[in-house]
Amino acid sequence: MAEGSPKDGNGSKESDSSSQEGGLWSGLKSLLFGEEESPSLRRELEEALDEYDEEEQEEGSAAPAKGDLSAIERQMVRNLLHFSEHTVDDVAVPRADIIAIEEKASFSDLAALFAEAGHSRIPVYRDTLDTIVGMIHIRDAFAILAGKAPVPDSIAPLIRQPLYVPESMGALDLLAEMRAKRTHLAIVLDEYSGTEGLLTFEDLVEEIVGDVEDEHDDAPEALLVPLDHGLWEADARAELDDVAKEIDSRLADIEEDVDTLGGLAFVIAGRVPEAGEILEHEQSGWRLEVISSDGRRVKRLRLHPPVNQDGGEEE
Repeated sequence: MAEGSPKDGNGSKESDSSSQEGGLWSGLKSLLFGEEESPSLRRELEEALDEYDEEEQEEGSAAPAKGDLSAIERQMVRNLLHFSEHTVDDVAVPRADIIAIEEKASFSDLAALFAEAGHSRIPVYRDTLDTIVGMIHIRDAFAILAGKAPVPDSIAPLIRQPLYVPESMGALDLLAEMRAKRTHLAIVLDEYSGTEGLLTFEDLVEEIVGDVEDEHDDAPEALLVPLDHGLWEADARAELDDVAKEIDSRLADIEEDVDTLGGLAFVIAGRVPEAGEILEHEQSGWRLEVISSDGRRVKRLRLHPPVNQDGGEEE
């Protein structure tokens, strides 16, 4: 018998009893105080960045030591730490903003759309946006535009295959797949295989490094513009989270799964509202005046503040 092992059943019973007590205590401790979280490199990095930011604020806006991370580098690290938490649906260009061309369009129509949109890739659809059959890269049109290749009878020879991905796919997974397949455009599909949105490689990279503007990009327009007397003019693409922060948190209080002001207007009206209609958001008292609508979607709105008890508008 090995040294230190019990010679009879008593030692085993005592060991079992001790083990049970330890298990009971562990269970009680977990119930009262919660489970202790396992170490996480992600959390440790975030805490280190937070501590560094706090120290920098206390010491003033002095330049970081040579070789240390600057403020913009720290923000990029934070973005990277949370990048894997996003799905492609979180960062995709919504369906309503997709610029595409019909499969039967002529090459001259394609050239005009490239010039108007300023994009390097144009999706191609058949009948509706729910059937996107491919995409065309502007480089494939250069030789034709320069007169070094004949104008084709249709745009079919120029069509390339994009990626088709589900909206639930992780953004990091898509980034890896785009790199592996050397494809820079993905069509995001909903649960019924309809087109939900569109994503480019640049969109994913911008989630980490921030918006990348080039010399052809127009200056970004404010989606929420304050007016006199508490009114706001808004782009229908404005996110409800931003509306809640800037205007009134109650405007984001909605059970339906919508993310934008345009979606909110659609839910209130039960259809795509027409220009000139005024919709009331009952939870907040705000009134949404539709300024522009093309029959398929709302484009711009004017927000009127709730009326106070004295009959005037709240400011």
